[in-house]
Amino acid sequence: MLRLPALFSVPGDALAGAAAAGGTPGSRTLLAIGSSLCLYEAGMALNDWADREVDAVERPHRPLPSGRIRPAAALTAACALTGAGLALAAGAGRPALAVAAPLAATVWAYDLGLKHTPAGPVAMGAARGLDLLLGAAATTGRTRPALRSAVLLGTHTAAVTTVSRQEARGGSPLAPLAALATTALLTRLVTRRPTTTSLTGPVARRLTVALLTRPVAHRSVGAGTGRGRPQATDGRLRLTGTRPAREHPGPRAADLLAGACAAAYAATTARPYLHATLNPSPPLTQRAVGAGIRATIPLQAALTARSRGTATALLIAALAPLGAKFAKKVSVT
Repeated sequence: MLRLPALFSVPGDALAGAAAAGGTPGSRTLLAIGSSLCLYEAGMALNDWADREVDAVERPHRPLPSGRIRPAAALTAACALTGAGLALAAGAGRPALAVAAPLAATVWAYDLGLKHTPAGPVAMGAARGLDLLLGAAATTGRTRPALRSAVLLGTHTAAVTTVSRQEARGGSPLAPLAALATTALLTRLVTRRPTTTSLTGPVARRLTVALLTRPVAHRSVGAGTGRGRPQATDGRLRLTGTRPAREHPGPRAADLLAGACAAAYAATTARPYLHATLNPSPPLTQRAVGAGIRATIPLQAALTARSRGTATALLIAALAPLGAKFAKKVSVT
């Protein structure tokens, strides 16, 4: 019922959020990971409880329809895991709890009402994005720097969820085709390197004011007025003839790692999505959904590497083969 192999796709959310926010993973990040694991498993248990009547027809082998687990036990587990997830988030600080609360609400809203509506994929994508922001909030107390990574990860999750809606009976090839296009777009966005260097925000404003208003002697600083030399005129320091700095003088390890992880992300999903597009039968659609879930890990690693969290990205990437290994024994869907 808890689909344990899928848990390997969870820790990367908090770690990617911490990297995107510019923080170093610590004890609060570990609390965020614990909270994420509990809320994720709460959603698994609640999903089976809410879908027990549908599963009795479409998937009678599932734990609740088969009688191996009582519905009351599944609901109790969902409530207990939700409480544990919120408690762990509270231990990581108020910013983390402020993200974990709407995350838990989104999980329950999806399972109890939104799953079978057009808003279902959006809700699931929002839950995964909030999970990434939980790591950012727990580690640094800030979520804004991690919003872009949260949107990219949430978009991938929404695409996988859209495909999963027809995994039991098959359906249109449009869903896996759209997921394939989404994978290509996300791969491009993750691997795209900035072309300009810019400073924004309070730090940039203070630096600009300091450069333009710093009082200096009224004589020229240094000999001549060569390119890139500072001059003193009207009691202010000015820089003349400076060349724009290059942010990327050459390939960096983080850029190479981000590219490798993005390539692994695309490779994990491309063939299953293509097969499901050509033949949207239940077996091929289920295989595509499983691939989409597993591809979450290299995507998290790519986002982390892009944020210059090289060591953390390698740690996340190491979870992928473990998840694939255990997925052979227990289905992730």
